[in-house]
Amino acid sequence: MNIENYIESQYRELLACSQINAEYSNLYKSFKNQKLRETLMTLHHDLVRLFRMMNERLPTGEHEAHFWAEPSRDLIKRIEIIFSLFSSLKETSLAFQIDSYYLDLLTRCRDFLSSSGGSSLPSHMEKVELYYTLPIFLPLNNITISHKQQDFTFELKLIGSGSYANVYKYKDTFYNRFFILKRAKKELTNKEIARFKREFDVMNDLSSPYILEVYCYNPDKNEYIMEYMDYTLNEYITAHNSNLTIIQRKKITQQIFRAFDYLHSKGHLHRDISPKNILIKEYDDTLVVKLSDFGLVKIPDSTLTTVNTEFKGYFNDPALIVEGFDTYSIFHETYALARVVYFVMTGKTKTNTEKISNPNLRAFVERGLNLDKAKRFQNIRDMILAFKSI
Repeated sequence: MNIENYIESQYRELLACSQINAEYSNLYKSFKNQKLRETLMTLHHDLVRLFRMMNERLPTGEHEAHFWAEPSRDLIKRIEIIFSLFSSLKETSLAFQIDSYYLDLLTRCRDFLSSSGGSSLPSHMEKVELYYTLPIFLPLNNITISHKQQDFTFELKLIGSGSYANVYKYKDTFYNRFFILKRAKKELTNKEIARFKREFDVMNDLSSPYILEVYCYNPDKNEYIMEYMDYTLNEYITAHNSNLTIIQRKKITQQIFRAFDYLHSKGHLHRDISPKNILIKEYDDTLVVKLSDFGLVKIPDSTLTTVNTEFKGYFNDPALIVEGFDTYSIFHETYALARVVYFVMTGKTKTNTEKISNPNLRAFVERGLNLDKAKRFQNIRDMILAFKSI
């Protein structure tokens, strides 16, 4: 579906029964698409007008009241356009949400409105609250943040999507910096939402220059803000592999070790180690490496730690397929880390120790990937010590 063409079609549907009205235009400035903005502000105006007429027939008390035929048909048409737009734009960059009060109201209206002969208003129906200063439609891909008692609205750009959440990038013009917004998907169960919130809580409780920072969880929208990083480790190594020196590669690896040394000191196992979950910030004179994506983190005594999770992660020990993800231990963590070290030092994702020219690096990787877990690195400190010889 072509989004622009679809919005144009709904715009014309509305024009066939209404006129563009700018009375509430100030409430819809954050909608960047002009036709969508004009459509929504006109729908807002029409809803206020039609529900004001309905209020004249309320309250109904013990008896039903009659809502005239023409405004009934007008309201039915507006509701059709609203839900059509809402559904069709849901997975696009122009997605919006309907205020919860009006979403419930419009859904209930669908049940009793009639397109012929007028409509019977339900008994005990209360008067509708008319929104004069509040928007009925809110952009889903925008975020509003208060700085010094002033609201700023920023446009979100979708940059990634996983099974649990969508990830957006935006520029905060107050700080002149980019940030990341991670927003849980609407269809998640309560338990999945709890795990999503736990990921934030875990990262928020950690305090290390090598762990990605998170800020302000919004429980109403199930979303939180994170610091922005320039690259994933995968992107950085792939883009710079031909120019990176051994010293530069070792500095990156040492920061990765520090991140996991800190994480393990807290009793946590990451369980989803890969070059895509390690991030890099590039400054003029240095690189900063940070660990991210704690959705599968294993925490001692946590009731939310996923034990039956299917095998995930290209860098995880394939033995977990047979052993089961619930058996994940420090020996699986050091296995995945050894593969990350190999990737940083060689730029290759497919491990082939026979082609490693540095004998100390070859010995390091072979120990890390040993089929016998007892011969692998026992902890991060073992890895740090062995890496010093490379």
